[in-house]
Amino acid sequence: MDILFYLATASLILFMLLATYDGFYLHIWKYRLFDREESLFEHKTHTVRAILFPLIVWLLFINETSFSFFLTGIALVVIDIIVLGIDAYHEKESRSFMGGLPKWEYIVHLFANAFHFSAIILVLALRLDISEGAMLFVDSIAVSQANTLFQFVSVNVIPGATILALLHFILMLKKPKNIWLNYRSKVTCC
Repeated sequence: MDILFYLATASLILFMLLATYDGFYLHIWKYRLFDREESLFEHKTHTVRAILFPLIVWLLFINETSFSFFLTGIALVVIDIIVLGIDAYHEKESRSFMGGLPKWEYIVHLFANAFHFSAIILVLALRLDISEGAMLFVDSIAVSQANTLFQFVSVNVIPGATILALLHFILMLKKPKNIWLNYRSKVTCC
């Protein structure tokens, strides 16, 4: 079982690194998707997914005892998958200003989503027990060094993920967007 915790931890860390690079540096800092008419819908789908992520982590990864929280987390994962599909469907139009999505960024998206959903699948493997044709919710997972590491990483991704979600949201509002653009214009690198 420890190997599942280590794999989930690695997947979560790799997802957060790629999501921060893609969601903050590329989408917000470099390409300013929130400030382009053709990319506004993409920014909105990213905002929804950014809001869902810390909730999914809290409900599925951290809260181990509540079956209702677990089901709510599963429902949010299903919504996340639907929003991902909608986002991917509209990606071509959203990036028309730059001649389409660059291949290397497409690869970043593939790996980020692979790590995102790998972490979720591994957590489901830890939280569900299938035996004798029945699926049971595991409400108590044995404490181990691997589980402790996973819980530590999960708890510590919540603040950064929440900040990124809030940033996505406030950049849809006119005044905060103008403040951001004003300060951003003063930075000449990157």
